[in-house]
Amino acid sequence: MKRLATAVMLMLMIAGCAKTPVTGRTQLILISNEQEVALGLSESEKLKKSAKLSTNSAQVARVRRIGERIAAVSGRDDFQWEFNVIESDTLNAFCLPGGKVYFYTGLLKLTENDDQIATVMGHEIAHALARHGAERMSMQMVSNAGAQLLGAALEIPAQYQGLYNQAYGLSTQLGVLLPYSRKHESEADQIGIYLMWKAGFDPHQAVRFWERMQAASGGKKPPEFLSTHPSDQSRIDAINAFIKKLPAQR
Repeated sequence: MKRLATAVMLMLMIAGCAKTPVTGRTQLILISNEQEVALGLSESEKLKKSAKLSTNSAQVARVRRIGERIAAVSGRDDFQWEFNVIESDTLNAFCLPGGKVYFYTGLLKLTENDDQIATVMGHEIAHALARHGAERMSMQMVSNAGAQLLGAALEIPAQYQGLYNQAYGLSTQLGVLLPYSRKHESEADQIGIYLMWKAGFDPHQAVRFWERMQAASGGKKPPEFLSTHPSDQSRIDAINAFIKKLPAQR
């Protein structure tokens, strides 16, 4: 246990301390930027082979045009930006580390205009800029080490080890990792709103988009405390509050 505790302390001491753009929150990240980007590039290549990419040239051009406007104000010229559209009715989009963005046609159908596409684009790009994936991986690493330390300190008998692991995993999930994911989602909303505003899009359309998402969900989402995302109404209220804080000029 002493060796494990020492290893954890060393890991935390050498951890990179970073700050998120726009919000300025201090982060604990144990994964290098190079490792994260390499992972993103690898996953992107796999996805291109497994997913059905859209052949609708006008649709793809529209997504790329909007994405490039937001990328231009992201401050990450080192990213190899790429914007793709996947043929799927899924309401989803994401940005892999390094700037590889994927937009699903199902989500495109839900949007009413370029500003609403920019809402989603800004949000997903914000996750990559803030390195939320690396931060969650780092939290999981710390959580796993903490479980071993606590189990050793409590001297859990072997026959109860399985129950302990389940209990520790659930409490960590509800108490740390899920709230952390919700914090990331709210933070990505703020950064994304700022990016779309900076790129010349109307941030008020973000409210309209999330109202449409709320209607599309049909009230079937789990309670917020069990979800990795804030509730739609919580999100809408927070976005409205953040829009009021945007500077008068871009």
